[in-house]
Parts: sequence; C-alpha cells; structure tokens
Amino acid sequence: MNAFQSIFATLLLFFLGLSNLAASELSTITGKVIDDKGQAIPFANVALVDHATGSLLTGNITKDDGTFEIESVNAGRMILVISSIGYETYRSDVFDLDPGVVKSFETIQIKEETGTLQEVTVKASRPEILIEADKTTVNVEGTVLAEGNTALDVIGRSPGVYIDENNTINLNGRPGVTVMINDRPTYMSSTDLANFLRSMPADNIKSIEIINNPSARFDAEGTAGVINIRLKKNNIDGMFGNVNVGGMYNGLYSPNAGVSVNVKKGKWTNNASFNHSQFNFVNELNITRNFQLDQGVSRFDQESLITMRNKSYFFTGGSDYQINENHSIGASVQASQNNGSNFGDSFTAIDNPGSEDMFFIRSENNENSQNKRLFGNLHYVGILDSLGTKITSDIDFTRMRSNSEGLLSNFNWINEPINLSRDFISTLNDMDYRIITAKVDFTKPFGQGRILETGIKGSWVQSDNKLALAKAVEEEPFTPDPNSNQFIYEENVLAAYANYRSKFSEKVSFNAGLRAEYSDITGTSLTLDRVDKQNYLSLFPSVSVQQAISKDYQIIYNANRRIARPNYRLLNPFVFYIDPLTTEQGNPNLRPQFAHNLEMNHVIKNAYQFTLSYSLTNDVFQQIFTQDEETRTTTTFTSNLDKAQNFNFRTMIPVEIAKWWNSNHMLQVTNSRWKSMIGDALLDVAQTSLTFRTQHNLTLPAGFKAEIVGMYISPAQYGQATIKGFAWVDAGISKNFMKEKLSLTVNGTDLFASQIIRANVQFDNIDTQFRQYRHTQGVRFTLRYKFAQGENFRIANRSGSSEERSRLD
Repeated sequence: MNAFQSIFATLLLFFLGLSNLAASELSTITGKVIDDKGQAIPFANVALVDHATGSLLTGNITKDDGTFEIESVNAGRMILVISSIGYETYRSDVFDLDPGVVKSFETIQIKEETGTLQEVTVKASRPEILIEADKTTVNVEGTVLAEGNTALDVIGRSPGVYIDENNTINLNGRPGVTVMINDRPTYMSSTDLANFLRSMPADNIKSIEIINNPSARFDAEGTAGVINIRLKKNNIDGMFGNVNVGGMYNGLYSPNAGVSVNVKKGKWTNNASFNHSQFNFVNELNITRNFQLDQGVSRFDQESLITMRNKSYFFTGGSDYQINENHSIGASVQASQNNGSNFGDSFTAIDNPGSEDMFFIRSENNENSQNKRLFGNLHYVGILDSLGTKITSDIDFTRMRSNSEGLLSNFNWINEPINLSRDFISTLNDMDYRIITAKVDFTKPFGQGRILETGIKGSWVQSDNKLALAKAVEEEPFTPDPNSNQFIYEENVLAAYANYRSKFSEKVSFNAGLRAEYSDITGTSLTLDRVDKQNYLSLFPSVSVQQAISKDYQIIYNANRRIARPNYRLLNPFVFYIDPLTTEQGNPNLRPQFAHNLEMNHVIKNAYQFTLSYSLTNDVFQQIFTQDEETRTTTTFTSNLDKAQNFNFRTMIPVEIAKWWNSNHMLQVTNSRWKSMIGDALLDVAQTSLTFRTQHNLTLPAGFKAEIVGMYISPAQYGQATIKGFAWVDAGISKNFMKEKLSLTVNGTDLFASQIIRANVQFDNIDTQFRQYRHTQGVRFTLRYKFAQGENFRIANRSGSSEERSRLD
C-alpha cells in the first residue's frame, strides 16, 4: 500500500467514524402549488425557513405537476415560503416541525400579482451551488461570467469539472462524461460537442446538474458521470426575452449576437432563440522528438502556428400544450451549424547523428470544415392520480452531417532553402449520422417517500464516414492513397430499468436500481471489405444511501457500474495526416470500457462538502503514441488499456467574507494509476495531483457586480503523458441600466497568459516533449437588452450578495 492509499484509508475510517454521532430523524414536507385558476405551477421555489432566525434551512422546486417534497433534519418552529415570478409570495403560518413526521400542506393556491413589482430583496435565497443527495446543481442565471460566456465556459467552471486542451470534459479527474440537455443525451464526439456548446450562450441556461453517480434511471453511458444542462422556460402568461450583441478579442476579433423569446398564452407555452457566434484564436504548438538510431539520437524540433476560425449558428425552439391539468404534449427542435477554417504553418528542423547536414521541412495545412446538426423531440407527460403517478414518453431524432476538406503542402530542403522538393496530401472527409431514440418512463409514488421508477428505451444509430486521401509530388497529378476508407457504423441498444426509493428508518433513506442494456454493434469497412461485430448484455446496478447524522450533517454513500462505448469515428480504420511526420489512426478493435465507482459524500450545513471516491475502469480508453525509428514518424490512436484506478478526495467550502463578498473554493486531490501492456512494453505509472479553484462574487457600489475565478492544476499523469502544472485567472464585471433592462458585461480570460500546456512522453522508445498555448488571453463584452410584455408578467429586481437566482425556469 503506497502513501496515498494509506492516507485515503485513514480518512475513510475517520469519516466513517463520524457516523457514530447522535442522529436526528428525517422529516418530510409535501404539497402541491396551483394558481387561482386551479392550474399547477411548475418550478416554483419552495423554501423552509427558520421562524426565529429567518434563515433558509433547505428548499426545492415544484415538479411539472406542481407537487413538491422537502426532506429536512431540522426541527422547531418553521415557515414555508413559496415564490414564483408573476405571483405573490406565499408565506405559511408558523408551524412546529417535529423529527420524523410527514407534514402535508395538501394544495396551496397562490395569487397572481396585480401591481408592478419595483424591487424584491430575498432573504431566504437559493444558494449558487445547491448540494442534493443525488446531484450538485449550479444555478447559472444572473452570474457575471455566465452572462458573458458560452455553455462550454460555464461547464468548465462547475464543481469537479475540467476541460482539457483536447476539449475533453473531465469530471473528478476522469474522462467519459455524458452531457445531456434537458435530460436528453447529445450523442456527439468531444470535438463536435465542444463546438456545439461554444455556440450556446450561457444566458440560455437555467442550471447545470453535476451527477457523479447516476441512478439506473439514466443511460449507463458515461463512466465518469453525467452533466445535465437545463434550459430556461416560461411558466406564466406573457412574453419575455432578450437581445444581445458582443464580441471577443484575443489577437483575433470574434463577434456574436443573439435573440431569445419566450411566450406563454393559456395552455400554450412557446420558446425560440437564435444565436450567431465566432470563436477565433491562434494556437502555438512546439514539439521536440528524439529518435534513437544506430548512429545516435536524431532530434526533430517543430514549431507550429495554427490560426483557427469557427463560425457558429444555433437555433432552439419548443412548444408545449397543456391538454388539461394532468396531461401535456410538446415538441422541441435544435439546429446548429459550425463552419471552420484552419490554417497551419509549421517549421521542422532535423539533425542526424554522424552528419553535419540539417534537414528542414516547411508545411502549410489548409482545412475548411462544416458541421450541421438537427435534433427533434416529441414528448408526452401524464399525471395519472392524486399521488403523482406519472408516465412520460419521448421520441428523439438526431441528424448530423460533417465534412472537411484539407490540403497539406510540404517543402523539403537540406541546409539552405534551394532546390526545394515538394509533396502534397489532400484530404476529403464526409460523415453522416442518424440517431433515433424512443423511451417510456413510469413513476409510482406510494407515500412516505417511497417511489418506484421503471422504464424502457431503444436507440438506433447509423454512421457513414468517408475518407478520401490523395498524394502528389511536385507538379504531378494527385493519385489516390490506399489509406482512403469508407466506414459504416451501426449501433442498436435496448434498455430496461427499475429504481426504488424508500427509507430504512426515519434517518436513513436509500435509492437502489438495476439497469440492463443489450448492445448490438456492427462496423463495416467497405474499402477493406472488413466487418467487425460486437454484441453483449450488461447489467448496471446502482445504490445510494443518505444518512442524516444531525440537522447540519449528512452522509451520502453511492456505488454504481457504468459503461462508455467507443465513438464511432474512432472505430473507423482511417489514417489521417496531421503533418508529414504525424498521423492519427482509427482502431476498429476498440472495446467498451466499464467503470466501477464508489463514493462517500459528507455534507455539512447543506453547503460544505467533503467527498471520498474510488473508481476502477477496465479496458480504459487512452490516446497512445507510437514511434517508427526507421521512418522517424509518430502515430497516435486510441486503444484500450487494461485498467485504470482513480482515488479522489474533493472538498467544496463556501465562505462569506463580507455581506458584499461571497466566495466558493474547491480542492481536489487525485491519485491515478494506469497499468497495461502497450506492444511489448509495460505501462505501470501512478501520480498524485491536485486541482484548486477559487471563485469570488462581489456586489460593488453603484450597482456593479464582479466575479473572479482562479484555477490551478498540478502536474498530472495521463497514460503515457506527464502534464506539467499550470494556472490561470478569469474575471468579469457587469452593470445594469434602464431599471435592469439593459446590462453590460465585460470578461477577461486568462489574464496573465498562463494557461500553457506542457507535457512529455517518455515510454519505451518514445522521447517527446510538447508545449501548447491557444492564446486564451482575451477580453469579451456582451450588451444585453431584456424585454417583457403582458399584464401578468413582471420582472423582479434582485439585490444582495446572495440574491435569488433563476426565478425563471
């Protein structure tokens, strides 16, 4: 047992020992919120407030049918506070909450506002980060950095999340995260997903849910967990929306603009938004490679400057119809297009042992790409009885078309740039995929916190990927390259699950489930006349136990099994030229990876969080580097390593420094170990690393608000590669005008130009060093105008350093 494992075991025993403290019994508060017409009010804020101190103890929001349930370890004299924009705030009479009771408010009717609301100061406001038994919710609306940034920026600042230089989203030190939008998977590769999220303004987002250990209700896909993005909706009669314009400068200028409208009239609720954005930057990449030859070491020094320009268009729209109080139907659509234009210029100097001659290569890589995505959804929600028995059904359709065209031009010479030799490589890549999913979920409450959830789901995926390569020397015509390939990928997954929530006692509740998924996968290379098939039935158990130790302390235990299937693009046995010395290859032999996760989360005062976790992943995906000493070329591809272990300790500590200055701090310590044979060499590496993030929110005089985020990542090991430590700081400031209708936000990113990635790979015969800087230092501004119409629609001004966020859903 190494030092870190010893520390981990000691901490584990220490925290388990805390559970011997005297425990208070859990109480449950239930009810249903309706308007004066008897219509259910979803997403209303429900808060349990201490009568003596006026402080917020816990809270929740109402469901689609207006019902709510709050569990509390507190006892004493309480008040229930219910608020929703467009309605008068409801405050109950003072009541006594005894330990272990179930108190029902039956039906609560709240009235629509009749006057113009000038200002509301909310004392019992929802926290910015809400820790719940099964997830951590980050309320996005109203923050400075959210208003001026994209969905990808906000996800990257969420607890436990880090987005690496390859746009891969890591959660708690592990890749393999499933990203969902309104509970629906996005089904995209990491690169396509990053471009998609960059085109989505953060102002469209209500909240982000970080689910480290998903229950059986969720797809088993995603070994590291699930990130669910919840978009805003309008829940009251009237119209609201905003128009925004802005831009960013980081050496290149990137403009953006958008409009968003939400309309509700009677039983109809409609929303639509359209946004245009550009993301332009320069990427500096320096690579040093050493090849061990019989005569000695040959050194390659490569300097690259890549100008990347991306232009995105993003549309989302939806319509819901409330058939009656208990039944509704709806449809939604998302459409996006991303146009990319990249120009790379690299210069490589090569020395050879035993020779005084220097060899040089100058490469120019021009690439143009386009990605179009269309997503459609039809859904139904039905409430079957007064207990809240619910059935929901969804049919989703996704179509994506991606194509790119590139020309790599290489100029070679010895010592002096005379008598140049030239060669060219052209690339045409066309990918088309279609996904159809259908699911039905059934929820049956039995009272006293007992709930049964069951469901079935089917998904059908088809992808067609064509890669055409051609080469030419000097002025000769292009000839087809034998590495050209057409690859068709088909994946069918059928799933069923059952999940049950109940209580062992008044102080201990649990959530246990089992999901079964049958996968049938076929990969066909038409060019190679090769067919690879996989089919397997997998079981994915999950269990969560929540123990109330006292009114201010609870422990949450989680365990589950998860899967990550290889991206269909990676299964294509393609060969893609990054430069004349480096190629990327597909791997049709990739197998799915399976992860076994354990977690114990200590939550104090519903704010402070201390988490211990362990994960064992078999057949883990990892990017592999190989070198050919004879040709002195490098090849990268994704392969299955035998296993990876991940020990993690994470703490989240909010601190109110002053009434106008709130801060939140996250420290994560991770010990990762990879062990596998790669070719004839054994990879057996481990390293302990830490991640620290500090975020500060300031309410300044004259209506200014500011946020500062600092991030530090220590040296870390990722398979073959060792990443050196680095840090960066972002900051933003905002000011509202015209009675909160107009806002100006200015953000500075990577203020000290310190977000530099340095790495090295020293394994077997590989000796390579990397340095990369994406010119992330820049300034972004956003000017936004909010509008509202309708006699029942009112916008509440918000004030205070811990103001209520996300009153609109």
